[in-house]
Amino acid sequence: METNRIHKIGQIAVPVTNIDRAVQFYQGKLGLNLLFQTDRMAFLECGGLRILLSLPEKEEYARASSVIYFQVENIKKAYEDLREQDVTFIDEPHIVAKMGQTETWMTFFKDTEGNTHSLMSEQEA
Repeated sequence: METNRIHKIGQIAVPVTNIDRAVQFYQGKLGLNLLFQTDRMAFLECGGLRILLSLPEKEEYARASSVIYFQVENIKKAYEDLREQDVTFIDEPHIVAKMGQTETWMTFFKDTEGNTHSLMSEQEA
C-alpha cells in the first residue's frame, strides 16, 4: 500500500455546545462506549470508529456536522427503543433503496446539539 494514500477514517468529529449533555446522549441513549472525556472534548467508540465530541475551537467549526449513519440489526426495534428514551426523530423507518434482494432502511434523528444523524439497516427483502 502506498504510504501517502488514505486507507481508513481515524475519527469523526461532531461539534457540540455542551459536552456533558452530548456525552449523556451518545453514551446514555445511543449506547456508545466512552473512551475519554475532558472539559472540552469526549471520545467515544462505535464499532472500531472513534467519534470525537468537541466544543468548536473557532466559530467556523460550530456548524452542524455531517450525518453519521449508525447501523443496527432491527431498525424498527432500535427506533422504538430510542423514542422511549425521548430521542427526537425526524421521520419513521422507511426503505430508501432496494438492490437485488437487499432493502436499505433508514430513519433520521436529532442529537441534543442539533446535529442530524441516522439509523440504517440492510435487510433481505
